Amino acid sequence: MKSWKIGLLFSETGVTSIIERSQLNGALLAIDQINAKGGVRGRPIEPVSYDPASVTRNYGELAEKMIVEDKIGVIFGCYMSSSRKEVLPVVERRNALFFYPTLYEGFEYSPNVIYGGACPNQNSVPLANYLMNAYGNRFYFVGSDYIYPRESNRVMRNVLRQGGGEVLGEVYFDLEAGQADFSQVIDDIMDKKPDVIFSTVVGQGCIEFYKAYHAAGGDGRKCPIASLTMNEGEIDAIGCEASAGHITAAPYFRSINSPANRSFLKAYQAKFGSTVDVTSGCEAAYSQVHLFAAALEETGEIDTESLREVLLGASFDAPQGLIKIDPDNNHTYLRSCIAKVNDAGEFVIQAKVRRAIKPDPYLVFPAIHDWSFRTLKVGGTGRRNE
Repeated sequence: MKSWKIGLLFSETGVTSIIERSQLNGALLAIDQINAKGGVRGRPIEPVSYDPASVTRNYGELAEKMIVEDKIGVIFGCYMSSSRKEVLPVVERRNALFFYPTLYEGFEYSPNVIYGGACPNQNSVPLANYLMNAYGNRFYFVGSDYIYPRESNRVMRNVLRQGGGEVLGEVYFDLEAGQADFSQVIDDIMDKKPDVIFSTVVGQGCIEFYKAYHAAGGDGRKCPIASLTMNEGEIDAIGCEASAGHITAAPYFRSINSPANRSFLKAYQAKFGSTVDVTSGCEAAYSQVHLFAAALEETGEIDTESLREVLLGASFDAPQGLIKIDPDNNHTYLRSCIAKVNDAGEFVIQAKVRRAIKPDPYLVFPAIHDWSFRTLKVGGTGRRNE
């Protein structure tokens, strides 16, 4: 039987492999579920997967290989913005469709991309507002040295300025940075005593930074590291003690207790043996594959123009709740939740917006306003009925 071929471009090795393996798993789980129900129009979805090994240039080269040699017109992939920037000109030149299931810095649009992760108005802005209200307005920025952290910090600095906040320091590190590399900046943090550390350190470096902060006496319960990127898989690698008290903003957390999420986690556990690495990026990849399959069911052909026409405005009952692709900009309406790591190493949602936020990738609307956060009363279990 002829299959529908799609490309999966996630790193299974290298510095970003923890998060990208979870995204790959999310996509593979969705494919299994779709095929178990008879596929799309009676034909199975067949994934063709390559490992870019977290090397930026590999993403563009492998995307070209998928499109030209494997005759694939739809690709799901990438975590870092630098890797997305490698794939972007390839899919635009070849008129392929690219699903990007990762939060990013915003200020981009392409008719060939469906953006499935949070953009700044869905994570940076709500997080900044929450932190200034709950902890104070003196921030210290620490990031990895590439596009996403620098642009995210630029956005965060502007939001802080509007809210009367200040940045006490801003330092960037190589993606391969180890614990010892962070010692000097941690000394400066301890000296300046910010209210919050805003981290855009990613991959293995994120794990090393949190461990180094804890080893130096840093306590997330007193001065938290707030991040848009730390996820459940990284908490497992960091350890409960070093993770406790730290904060993340994301559309999805594994601890959400809803029928859709329970079903998702049960299926993930059955396929992969554990849910320890389920992340927001994993949930986004899973949801994007389901959105694609529904569009393909309607069009009956893998054609970029036809699929895009159906996808824009399409919705899906995702594990986080109902999501929708905005026809105005190819981004996705997403929830915004603020969560803190408890002593058991589980994210406990502290506050969330009342409804999915319309994506505003260019931050056209004011950054400081009432986000209608619902602050939750949380107990010690780390699981609540959301």
